[in-house]
Amino acid sequence: MSERYRVARLDDLEAIPGPGTLTWRPVRLHLGIRAFGTNAYTANEAGVDVVEPHTENPELAHEELYFVARGSARFTLEGDTFEASAGTYVFIPDPSVHRHAVALEVGTTVLSFGGPPVFTPSAWEWTFRAAALRAEDPAGAREVLQEGFAVHPDSPGLHYELACLEAWEGHRDAALAALGRAVEREGELKGAARGDEDFASLRDDPGFRALTS
Repeated sequence: MSERYRVARLDDLEAIPGPGTLTWRPVRLHLGIRAFGTNAYTANEAGVDVVEPHTENPELAHEELYFVARGSARFTLEGDTFEASAGTYVFIPDPSVHRHAVALEVGTTVLSFGGPPVFTPSAWEWTFRAAALRAEDPAGAREVLQEGFAVHPDSPGLHYELACLEAWEGHRDAALAALGRAVEREGELKGAARGDEDFASLRDDPGFRALTS
């Protein structure tokens, strides 16, 4: 397999006993991941741990995310107990929260992901949300974009989506200004804008043509 990517099936990973009643599949180690920690825990029978009772190391201060991939598990967080079926995410940003999960079915598998809270989300998270809101809630879309600009003030995608919003609301000058910032940062957006129906009202505008030529 190419060293540029790696593929592994969960069931093909080594199953290692412990700690306690856990069966650990070392996903991070097998794939050589360095950006975050991730492992899988599989229950050979109901009633055994799929998340050992613990709190996170306060010095590392890792956030943890659990995903129930198969079966179902009973989680207990700080004394609060609930059942999590397959497809459930459980996110614990506070490392001091005591956590524990027990399998309710044979074969229950819980994936864990952990790391320090240093990740910066990509700008597309805000552009996608704003685009989905634009037609029914343009004010909400504008708020989402402002949140995105607070993190990525120079994002061409955010400026482009703002231009779409301004054009949608009939704000010619604001739309052209935002589009100008977008294409200045990413020239390929000129072609995208020429064929984008969001700019239909500006298609024959000299300013739009100048920006997209």
